Amino acid sequence: MSASPTGGITAAGPRARAAAAATDPSDIETQALRGLTRTPKCLPPALFYDDRGSVLFDRITRLDAYYPTRAETAILRRRAPEIATHAGSGAVLVDYGAGSSVKTRLVLDALDRPAAWVPIDVSAGHLERAAAAIARDHPGLLVAPVVADFTAALDLPDAVTALPGPRLGFFPGSTIGNLAPEEAVAFLRRAACLLGRDGRLIVGVDLVKDEDRLIAAYDDPEGVTAAFNLNLLARLNREARADFDPTAFAHRVRWNAGLCRIEMHLESLTDQVVSVAGRPIRFRAGETIHTENSHKYTPETFARLARRAGWRSQACWTDAARDFSVHELVQSH
Repeated sequence: MSASPTGGITAAGPRARAAAAATDPSDIETQALRGLTRTPKCLPPALFYDDRGSVLFDRITRLDAYYPTRAETAILRRRAPEIATHAGSGAVLVDYGAGSSVKTRLVLDALDRPAAWVPIDVSAGHLERAAAAIARDHPGLLVAPVVADFTAALDLPDAVTALPGPRLGFFPGSTIGNLAPEEAVAFLRRAACLLGRDGRLIVGVDLVKDEDRLIAAYDDPEGVTAAFNLNLLARLNREARADFDPTAFAHRVRWNAGLCRIEMHLESLTDQVVSVAGRPIRFRAGETIHTENSHKYTPETFARLARRAGWRSQACWTDAARDFSVHELVQSH
């Protein structure tokens, strides 16, 4: 679904995934059963982001151990004027996984007379709050939020497609790392179609580093990431007719060196049977639900991945500690 120029939520184009992945109970039940009847068990990370999950993730980004937000923000502060110059006047900013849109402002404020901001996120409540705040601070800007799973095919709202300006995609937060490499290539190909031949894409990419620092970023001593992970079970209880006891599961983080990724799991602390959408799901003690991956790259390995999707890394900026990178992608013609 998308917002009209006046800010109300209305139907979008025929391919838009109108919040089905996020809010439709039957779809959530289907996703949960599909993942929990597999071996090994898994759940799609899009299910993290109900309103409470989005609030918890915002708290994660402010934790001392969670370096990606600080590092990426520092890069964007320094490079936003350069990004804006390359984008040109009257740009349409397409914001994938917009969330609370804190980093968006660094780019949006630097752009020369931006024509529209199109935030895309699965959390409707979080998205509407962010859209209202941006609209308030940019009264002449067309704000057109799209509640959808940005990894699926979608259309821009009609009011946006009519605009003649260049399109600039923005995909911060190393969210692309949550996708398997083949999924990331598929996403980048869809983004190329949506943004057009002359479109650009700014992508935040977390870099490979010391294992202890990586694990600490996803297993903070304050327990916020654990609460974020366990909130997924509370959501299934509420929206997928499940009866999980969250205290019977524990947050676990692993570094998979072979696949260059952090993995988040929920470990069953006992033998148990959980009902999900009317079906019994058996767990052995120590068995896990794989809930998220966060792939890490070097500048070179990400540039190679982008090339597979028809993009060229025109620039790759890192913070002073080389913890994080921001790539400016242009399409290879």
